[in-house]
Amino acid sequence: MKIQELYLPQPQVITETVSQHLTNKISLLENPFRMYSEGWSAFFREARRQIVENQFDLAENDRELLQTDIGEWVTIGEHQVPLDVPVLLELTYKGKKVQLNRPKRGGSKKFYVYVRNPKTGNVKKISFGDTTGLSVKLRDPKRRASFAARHRCEQANDKMTARYWACRLPRYAKSMGLSGGGQWW
Repeated sequence: MKIQELYLPQPQVITETVSQHLTNKISLLENPFRMYSEGWSAFFREARRQIVENQFDLAENDRELLQTDIGEWVTIGEHQVPLDVPVLLELTYKGKKVQLNRPKRGGSKKFYVYVRNPKTGNVKKISFGDTTGLSVKLRDPKRRASFAARHRCEQANDKMTARYWACRLPRYAKSMGLSGGGQWW
């Protein structure tokens, strides 16, 4: 028996871990397995299987992640190579390392986010939010509904627009120190 085989997680551990993530709506990237390990790959393969069987509702980031080949490996010569690994979470923008798809406070407007343009592959900074001193009112259901209707949030699907990120601001409220949270619609 090889030493590496001693550290492989048991299939029931992977199944239980995936179930916990899907049931509690925890991001699949926040799994306990070391990136590139067999457990990490098995985690994503099991997540795909459980989603197909149980029809779990996923966050958009996880849905996009599972549409890739993450967790799948191919043999090239003598080496095993992962097909799709989310290493593009940090890229450079004007010579500075940035995190993609994570809105932050500040910039030329109230908030900003770095995204990767799928057409060109370049990183773009998108600023959004009012600069006249108005506050974000996430706790008031009427104001949230009005904002969502005014900005047609249900149709906002282009990550390259400020509208997309403004509509999804409640998802990131906790990490940005905003009170409230959830989804607009």
